[in-house]
Amino acid sequence: MTLKNQAIHPDLDVRFRSPLATDGSSVHRLIASCPPLDTNSTYCNLLQCSHFSDTCLVAYHRDQLVGFVSAYLLPQRPGTLFIWQVAIGEIARGQGLAKQMILQLLRQPACAAVTDMETTITESNTTSWALFTSLSRELNASLSSRVCFDQQQHFEGQHDTELLVSVGPISINPNP
Repeated sequence: MTLKNQAIHPDLDVRFRSPLATDGSSVHRLIASCPPLDTNSTYCNLLQCSHFSDTCLVAYHRDQLVGFVSAYLLPQRPGTLFIWQVAIGEIARGQGLAKQMILQLLRQPACAAVTDMETTITESNTTSWALFTSLSRELNASLSSRVCFDQQQHFEGQHDTELLVSVGPISINPNP
């Protein structure tokens, strides 16, 4: 399958790479600036940037971190990539960077065997719904959802229900 190349705004020269442990603090600040994303500890972000660097991606504009995708392969189903968070800095929002980052991540060697993607999204997070709906169209894959973590049962009423969103089966051209 050939993916459409979606250009980021021409003034926004973005470089993608796997994160390094030294990106952890910047990732933490970026996520904190992207409500409604849940912030994790800086230590968690350091682990994402080191232990899970093969399945995460950072985007830099000049020397500024403008995007981060954290993901991991499900241990019980290594063909499934779970997208944990997608954070896009204010300067880069609305330009297709989130979608471009996930497509780039799917082309990484660690994701060569990926046939499905999953994530969780609250019902009210229209930005994430639009992103994953667009990805399912781009990848010519089905999108389905079901309750994953219930507001009362799992969050004691303190967080909205998280729906498990599945996209697949997918196939991606490693050379766009």
